[in-house]
Amino acid sequence: MISHAHHHHPEPEDHSTGSKQPHIHIPDTNRKTSQRLILIVLVLTLAIMIAEAVGGYFSNSLALLSDAGHMLTDVAALALSLFAVRFASRPATPRKTYGFYRLEILAALANGVTLIVLSLLICYEAYQRFLQPEAVKGATLLLISTLGLIVNLVSAYLLSKAHLGSLNVRGALLHVLGDLLGSFAAIAAGVLIIWRGWIWADPLFSVIISFLIIFSSWRLVADAVNILLEATPSHINAASVEQAIRKVDGVHDVHDLHIWTITSDRHALTAHVVVNDARDSYRVLRELREMLAEQFALTHSTIQIEDPTFSTMVDFGKK
Repeated sequence: MISHAHHHHPEPEDHSTGSKQPHIHIPDTNRKTSQRLILIVLVLTLAIMIAEAVGGYFSNSLALLSDAGHMLTDVAALALSLFAVRFASRPATPRKTYGFYRLEILAALANGVTLIVLSLLICYEAYQRFLQPEAVKGATLLLISTLGLIVNLVSAYLLSKAHLGSLNVRGALLHVLGDLLGSFAAIAAGVLIIWRGWIWADPLFSVIISFLIIFSSWRLVADAVNILLEATPSHINAASVEQAIRKVDGVHDVHDLHIWTITSDRHALTAHVVVNDARDSYRVLRELREMLAEQFALTHSTIQIEDPTFSTMVDFGKK
């Protein structure tokens, strides 16, 4: 007997088997909000990218040019994020039974890898500037970077209101925060160049901000890879889940327990639960569903109920 449990969302019943068909219900409100906010941030980022590229060229500032290059990847990353959010809202198909939610994870992975590669390239260019310092127009650098700071503050505020349970939106926010830090670094470099004439401040701050971006991006990449590898969510202890299942009255044993993430904040569980008395199957199943949802927020669970005789036969067959 197999039941696919979705807490709080009734499912259509297959009368030929008496079991419920799998169905994932995900509200569209957060996704629509995320789409709108990402689009606004995309337009703002594109505008300030053009301004920084032009300002960096005329001021000969690596900080501005590298930040403009960073924003170029941000424009591509935000466009990818927007595409992923829109495409992920498409309904499931017979071949894509979980829908297209993993596209958001792939977009987050691409964003994280892009940030790391770009930061390494900036560090290399900064090294060249240390070897061969170049004059920088501090006033132009300061003016453009201040404008960039204002735009990035607005963008970060907008994305902070989006659905941050989404790894994809988190990746977009990381891009914007990287730009925000880049603007602070460029402003600091501009002040030091105007005040003290320290042209090395330009490449120095570029390196500092690159390492900060690499650190934050590495965690994003690690989270995305764990989801794609079907790893148990970091905030859920599989041993604790198994122990909680065994404590439910009527449960004799549990095996083949798997917990994974479908997409951000959408976790799933499958398990084979052996009951003492097959007549208690529906009660045990109901209590398991409630316990998993309340204690572990596992609202999409697929549990196969087995009686001891059937379980013993399966074990014997495996041998």
